[in-house]
Amino acid sequence: MKAASLNLVLFGPPGAGKGTQAKQLVEKYKIPQISTGDIMRESIASGSEFGKKVQSFVSAGSLVPDQLVLDILIDRIVKPDCESGFILDGFPRTIPQADGLTAALQKQGKKINGVLAVMVPDEELIKRLTGRRICKKCGASFHLEFSAPSKSGICDHCGGELFQRKDDSFEVISNRLKVYHDQTSPLVEYYRGRNILHEISGKDKIEVIFSKVCDIIDGLRH
Repeated sequence: MKAASLNLVLFGPPGAGKGTQAKQLVEKYKIPQISTGDIMRESIASGSEFGKKVQSFVSAGSLVPDQLVLDILIDRIVKPDCESGFILDGFPRTIPQADGLTAALQKQGKKINGVLAVMVPDEELIKRLTGRRICKKCGASFHLEFSAPSKSGICDHCGGELFQRKDDSFEVISNRLKVYHDQTSPLVEYYRGRNILHEISGKDKIEVIFSKVCDIIDGLRH
């Protein structure tokens, strides 16, 4: 494996802002962001053998087995655009998946160089996610605290009515956070024990978080 390779895992709770960070990292370091959800959808659309297998589980309403997800992931990672590295987004979510990923990468002569965990307290996440409001007419997005409309419940752009999506309700957000803590939070200790975990506060401004993330990544390259 090349010393300069940047094989990263990016994770954090819903609403932590890791998607925003990932987009900027792709631009700066010229390595692809790999979302298991995206590559499974692409494999289904392509009609590949992997896609047909994924579709059979999806059609049955079943979870796609970890081993199949890993097979699809490794198939993506060995492509030429990943030679300099990659950013995994949304995988692993559990310790068994992390173990499987380590073993699968070893077979390819690769390893994860760093795990970037964007950490935000639950109360902050709930405030962020439940405060979003969408215009029924034009789809514009507002936030009750961070980018409030001039008139309560009315879109600044078209005068349409603002509403809260079901996905942004307190109940749904609370459940998503519970699932995250039950399944994904243990990965913090898992990767800390392997000395590749780097925790970043997600409470700072986007540009401040990005600067801290870049400092960590640049340190991994030396």
